[in-house]
Amino acid sequence: MASPRPPRASDAADTMPLAGERVLVVEARFYDDIADELLAGALAAIKAAGAQAEVISMPGALEIPVATAIALDAALAAGRPYDAVVALGCVVRGETYHFEVVAGESSRALMDLAVARKVPLGNGILTVETDEQAWVRARVSEGNKGAGAAEAALALLRLKRQVG
Repeated sequence: MASPRPPRASDAADTMPLAGERVLVVEARFYDDIADELLAGALAAIKAAGAQAEVISMPGALEIPVATAIALDAALAAGRPYDAVVALGCVVRGETYHFEVVAGESSRALMDLAVARKVPLGNGILTVETDEQAWVRARVSEGNKGAGAAEAALALLRLKRQVG
């Protein structure tokens, strides 16, 4: 029996054009400089795919899921639904339990929202121990996790278009 081929990141990620698709980017601005870098990476990836981005800014990561749900409902009601969502932000571990609450609950709520609404979502909320780790992941010239989150959402959108 032949072994199955290993999964490829590009299976659904790079073949279908996305001209005219609307991508909602919801970002947390708690760390403005890191948020700027994450956003730059995400917007470049969305533009490279031919899609259009609309950005909503929130104070922190916990507000992202609720803001996303509000924006998705409003866009649908206006007859201009979003095709995908990218969540961006950064949570740096501090001295209290608050890190676990923010990191876990924002991620859980985003996943619940994406699955319940079947909306392609890329989660680019960094959860790190230090500012240095955040920068390594956020910098467009290094980890470029903003672009990675956008590319994940776009891959899911392409999959949805392929099978739907």
